[in-house]
Amino acid sequence: MARLLAAVSLSAAPRLDGWNGAVRILSVVTTPDSARLLADLEPTVSDNLDRHLANAKEWMPHEFVPWSQGQDFADFGGEPWSVEQSTLSPIARTALEVNLLTEDNLPGYHREIDRAFGRDSAWGTWVNRWTAEEGRHAFCIRDYLLVTRGVDPVELERARMQTMEIGFESDRALLNALAYVSFQELATRISHRNTGRYTEDPIAERLLARVSMDENLHMIFYRNLVAAALKIAPDETVRAIADEVVGFEMPGAVIPGFARKAVQIAKAGIYDLRIHHDEVVMPLIRQWGVFELAGLTATGEQARTELAGALRGLDTAASRFVEQREAAAARKAARRSR
Repeated sequence: MARLLAAVSLSAAPRLDGWNGAVRILSVVTTPDSARLLADLEPTVSDNLDRHLANAKEWMPHEFVPWSQGQDFADFGGEPWSVEQSTLSPIARTALEVNLLTEDNLPGYHREIDRAFGRDSAWGTWVNRWTAEEGRHAFCIRDYLLVTRGVDPVELERARMQTMEIGFESDRALLNALAYVSFQELATRISHRNTGRYTEDPIAERLLARVSMDENLHMIFYRNLVAAALKIAPDETVRAIADEVVGFEMPGAVIPGFARKAVQIAKAGIYDLRIHHDEVVMPLIRQWGVFELAGLTATGEQARTELAGALRGLDTAASRFVEQREAAAARKAARRSR
């Protein structure tokens, strides 16, 4: 729980069971069990792909960027970036940078879900569609930040290079992968939405609200697959859900200075443990009906017991974090009033 407390942002909550510098995202190994599950879940994938395509609205990233605010940088005879050019607060800049750098790692994410889900049938169609939709996010967030001179473009590019040069250890089984991306997509949606509001810039808020809509549809897709898996392999799926609640991490954990930035984001209330518990984990647990599920074997019951304990621990840690944040704010206000 200590590392979860230390990093709670879009890229928050490093795994509780250790981390070796490479992000663990999705399984790259297809076992007989996972191959059977892929086949058993394929009709659900097909149905949800159709639902997704019917609900996804076309949008154009360039329509969300205030191009008229742009000007040349130094190499074209313009002004180099300086911090006073940014209308964003330091925390807003940090949150946008973390969000963007997380989105920048899309090539690695595509590779991993391609290996996990395969290129056949509706699974492969979904992988490519998901990647195409996700690709818009980094484009428009970066364009917004460069045009408005919201962040230092040199430092941003250096951080992008460093982030993308870090590899990915991919050892999650299929059910763990599905549980993970369900939580991750919802966490991403909420972080983008809250970051947009925190900027107090209507343009940024509109842009990130649109990105959040994509993330929400992606979450629904994966959420529905987990619901189907609970009917096909209930014990194994509850085990996967429990594991991913305990060991949740987002890909942005490899971002330079991530721990410090995540704490700043949490203190600002953009994404913290309380949000993670109340708006990410618990809504999905309730939607899946994990604690109402009947017919589990001893293995499944053990996983459910462990999940209940993890949820209690997360709730307690979230309350403690909020209390400490409020106490710190009160002390700061008292000092100012003297």
